Amino acid sequence: MTGAYINRIGTAVPTHDVHGTFIDFVDQFLPDRKTKILFKRMVQRSDIEHRYSTLQPAEQPEVGADRQGFYRPGLFAGTGPRMAHFETHAVKLAEEAVAGLQLDDELGSITHLIVASCTGFTAPGLDQQLMDALVLDPSVERTMVGFMGCAAAVNALKLAHHIVRSEPLAKVLVVNIELCTLHLQETSNIEVLLSALLFGDGCAASLVTSRPEGIALKDFRVATIPDTRDLITWRIGNAGFEMTLSGEVPAQISHALRREAERNDDQGIFRGEGKDDFDLWAVHAGGRTVLDAVEQGLDLAPDALRWSRSVLRDFGNMSSATLMFVLGRMMQSWTGTARGFGMAFGPGLVAETFRFELMR
Repeated sequence: MTGAYINRIGTAVPTHDVHGTFIDFVDQFLPDRKTKILFKRMVQRSDIEHRYSTLQPAEQPEVGADRQGFYRPGLFAGTGPRMAHFETHAVKLAEEAVAGLQLDDELGSITHLIVASCTGFTAPGLDQQLMDALVLDPSVERTMVGFMGCAAAVNALKLAHHIVRSEPLAKVLVVNIELCTLHLQETSNIEVLLSALLFGDGCAASLVTSRPEGIALKDFRVATIPDTRDLITWRIGNAGFEMTLSGEVPAQISHALRREAERNDDQGIFRGEGKDDFDLWAVHAGGRTVLDAVEQGLDLAPDALRWSRSVLRDFGNMSSATLMFVLGRMMQSWTGTARGFGMAFGPGLVAETFRFELMR
């Protein structure tokens, strides 16, 4: 049967580094000195140095976080203006990521377009905007993967995998685009603010075909952790999208992975294989504690998640785009052939996983 391969990955982030501005801005919402000290401690432990946004940071954080006026104390923007901003800026960032693929004349032979996002909605959708912006053939088949959170990276790859295996001549363009910083909430709840501390904007574009080069996608499997559906939620509110990201998530992930490793049969996510059967671990950089949980749950070597940790450090959590940044760095730095295991986590609480082979 024909295989599916990620031939190339292109990435892009906005020009504005907002990590420091965010930290200074939210200090005014923390209710007391004890909470401020705790927040600063968590900032230092986050292992994040940069996060980027399509919003330009303000010069005086105490007045507002951004120059566009989205985040001013007592006057945070409603959902409408945030979605209008998404409609204008998401397609521009997606174009930059696609340009990184250096497809040139190959753009005219794209047969399928898959767009994954959970941070913005519009109709006509981002898929149609990209069709026009990239001047793709009007007959290109389009699919939107929406509101599936960080795990949507794997779902989008899964769709591309199925398409190429059923249509060997298909050339699938996969775009993961997230403007996470559009959804900052005005609150003194430290758990909500610590969640916002993780997220930045980013886009990844991938070309998936039957051409045997790059990353061979082997198979996919999903697991849902019982009794965890309320630990990660993402709901549309009057002032953007409102996230719940419980502090219980890392422990649940660690325990679930430990059980899967111990189970180790052909029905589990590891399909009867052990950690030593894989050379590479492509794990969604959901946060330092999430990566620690994966490392501890599977008893991985300290450097096993180095690509994930470097992406987290340089960009933060970009939701569905993040895993593709990790795979992109692997493709750039690894030489030779290696077997890999990929995973991302999302609302449910689900673990979307896949096995792959990197060839360079």
